[in-house]
Amino acid sequence: MKTSAERPEECTTMEEVRRGVDATDQALMDLLATRFGYMRAAARIKPDRGHVRDEARKRAVIEAVSRRAEQDGLPKAAIAELWDGLVEASIAYEFEHWDELRS
Repeated sequence: MKTSAERPEECTTMEEVRRGVDATDQALMDLLATRFGYMRAAARIKPDRGHVRDEARKRAVIEAVSRRAEQDGLPKAAIAELWDGLVEASIAYEFEHWDELRS
């Protein structure tokens, strides 16, 4: 990730830290826009509304990010909770678009 701030370990001022956080937040928003674009694609592709919620897939996604969090030394439980919210928001968004496409 390229930012106007130093890498976290190189920051020496709060201004640098905040610049890095702001740049990271913008990058995350770009990634979320892409992720939600995939939800629109899923809504278009799935033939049955009952296929929108897939608990096995949700579990697999959360387990994968939990493993990654643990490997990266991040707070595993907090990351799992964030992803649970993200996946639930994605499912709701997909339902909304599935219904819109077929109304």
